[in-house]
Amino acid sequence: MLAVPLVALALIVAGCSSGGGSVVTIVDDSGSSSRLRGTALAQPIDKPALNLIDTAGAPFDLRSRTAGKVTLLFFGYTHCPDVCPTTMADIAAALDTVPASVRSQIATVFVSTDPERDTGDVLNRWLNQFDSSFIGVRGTLAQVRAQADALGIPMEDPVRQPSGIFTVTHGTQVMAFTLDDKARVVYLAGTQVADYAHDLPILVNTGKTT
Repeated sequence: MLAVPLVALALIVAGCSSGGGSVVTIVDDSGSSSRLRGTALAQPIDKPALNLIDTAGAPFDLRSRTAGKVTLLFFGYTHCPDVCPTTMADIAAALDTVPASVRSQIATVFVSTDPERDTGDVLNRWLNQFDSSFIGVRGTLAQVRAQADALGIPMEDPVRQPSGIFTVTHGTQVMAFTLDDKARVVYLAGTQVADYAHDLPILVNTGKTT
């Protein structure tokens, strides 16, 4: 099993790298082992509350809003030209291939790293292109950056290029929190739809308490 420390993940940012998955072995509560195709974290990460707002402007607590579900958490922005739409499209495609009983146990949360331009309406419209179940979350830039930092996800402030286009450098990893509210595996840019589809049924059976 290859474990990737957070400091190494800090080198994986949007537009700079495409990731290759390593096989990860997870032992569930029954004692059986399942091999995931994501990339292992050196240490499990607790699911944060985030304490941001949803697209309707209501307070958003990640733990309570996704309780009892595997949670895929991604930081990105709607004007992203490559990694963000590709990642959301791949997750949506994977959800379409798994049984409904698995799909119903997955929550996908997208946190905007460009909250000034990504209003609630903008986030909703953009995410609905991929899957109507996707949840958009935003806050002030300082709030979002603090949450990204706490999770070891690199993020820089939006930069206006000479062409007038804004770019936002951010981590490309999708963090997968299982039913015990722990993330032990991430999915890097370039993860294939087949890899997500392979792992989702395993993840929904990981971390069960009963």
